Amino acid sequence: MKIKVGDMVRVLSGDDRSKSGKVISVNHDKNKVLVEGVNLVYKHVKPSRRNPQGGRLHKEMPVPVCIVAIVCPKTGKPTKVGYRFLADGSKERFARKSGAALGASNPPKASRAKQKA
Repeated sequence: MKIKVGDMVRVLSGDDRSKSGKVISVNHDKNKVLVEGVNLVYKHVKPSRRNPQGGRLHKEMPVPVCIVAIVCPKTGKPTKVGYRFLADGSKERFARKSGAALGASNPPKASRAKQKA
């Protein structure tokens, strides 16, 4: 899965279409992500020691990864994600539309490093 915790994403379809938020958690088994401020539901809570007032609380629920896209840091628009290898052999994620770097994904490998000729 190309979406990581901390990425800014935009929802492409559904009730929360065009909302943006930061990824809080990623569930690889179910292919879902939890995005702050997206897919809010009410959870009815009985009064308890922890919550003496009780009532209705807002809670974010996971959304399928196929309806979110990473927001390009350069253009601010949704984009696909690609991978490329840098000269030192490290693997990096990048935005396909603008080519902007999204951060390293793996540590450098000597076998992937480009040899100077």
